Amino acid sequence: MPVYYINSYDITDPETFSQYPPIVRRLLQKYGAEVLASDVNGLSLEGNARQLNAIIKFPNKEAALNCYNDPEYQPAKAIRQKSTSNCTMVLVDEFYKPASS
Repeated sequence: MPVYYINSYDITDPETFSQYPPIVRRLLQKYGAEVLASDVNGLSLEGNARQLNAIIKFPNKEAALNCYNDPEYQPAKAIRQKSTSNCTMVLVDEFYKPASS
């Protein structure tokens, strides 16, 4: 079943952050992922909006976790962590299935 990364963060160092997307694009291709949405001008209807918001679809949870844990991603992760703040990365299943009572 497909899963989705929902990412939100504020870019604090645009020059350093510019190194992040090219590395991530290659890894997303490697794991069959697709960027469904990515925007630096999202409209917050509730709560505090972050500067960058993205939704990335992976074919399954294993592919998403393997991408996140890939040794090639670790330098990119360090770049993201160094150049952003207020980061939230959430992995969600395609459909919510409430537990039966």
